[in-house]
Amino acid sequence: MKTSFLKSLFILFVLLVVSIPPAAFALPVAPTEKPQEKPVEKAVEKPAITIGARGDEVRVIQKHLADGGFYAGEIDGIFGPITAKAVKEFQKSVNLTVNGIVDKETFTYIGRIAGEPSRYSRSLVMKASAYSAYDPGNGNYTYGGNLLRKGLVAVDPSVIPLGTRLFVQGYGYAVADDIGGAIKGNRIDLAFDSHGEALNFGVQRVTVYVLD
Repeated sequence: MKTSFLKSLFILFVLLVVSIPPAAFALPVAPTEKPQEKPVEKAVEKPAITIGARGDEVRVIQKHLADGGFYAGEIDGIFGPITAKAVKEFQKSVNLTVNGIVDKETFTYIGRIAGEPSRYSRSLVMKASAYSAYDPGNGNYTYGGNLLRKGLVAVDPSVIPLGTRLFVQGYGYAVADDIGGAIKGNRIDLAFDSHGEALNFGVQRVTVYVLD
C-alpha cells in the first residue's frame, strides 16, 4: 500500500510539472536597448567666393587667372572689381555662367589653367625683348597702371590692342598692358620679375598667339 501511495504521488507530481507552462521556469531577461543611430552629417559646401572676400584662396585664384592671361592686377588676396572682371572673362572663355562669382565649378576650371592654348584667333612671329621694373630708367607700373611683373607685356597697340590676352612661346600666357618707345610693329617686350631674368632672356624670335 505504501508503494501504491508513492506511485500515485509521483504521477501527481509529473502531471503538475507538465501542466505548468515552460515560460514559468524561464529566467528573466534584461531588456536590450536599441543602439542609438548616429545622425548622418551632411557635407557642408564651401560658400562661393565673390567681391569682398579676402585671403589665401583669393590669392590662388588671382595667381591662376594671371598665369592664364586673364588678370593683370596685383596678387594681393583681395577680391575686388578687377578680380571679378577677370573671373567673368575666364567664365566666358570656358562657357560657364558669367557672373564673376567663383563657385565650386568655376574654381575647378580655374585650377586647370595650364599648357598651350588650343584656340586662338591669329599668330604672329615677333621679335621679343625683355625688361623688368629693376632696369635703369624703368618704372614700377605699366601703361595700364598695373604693378610691373611677369605676365604683362609691352606691345604696339596698332598691332596688338592693349588688354589683349596672349600666349607667347617660351614665356607663357600674358596680357598686353604696356607700351614702349622702341616697341613698334612686330615687336614685343616681355616683363620679368627681376633684372637677371630679363638679361637671361635677351632677344629672341617668338610666336605670339592672340587669344582674344
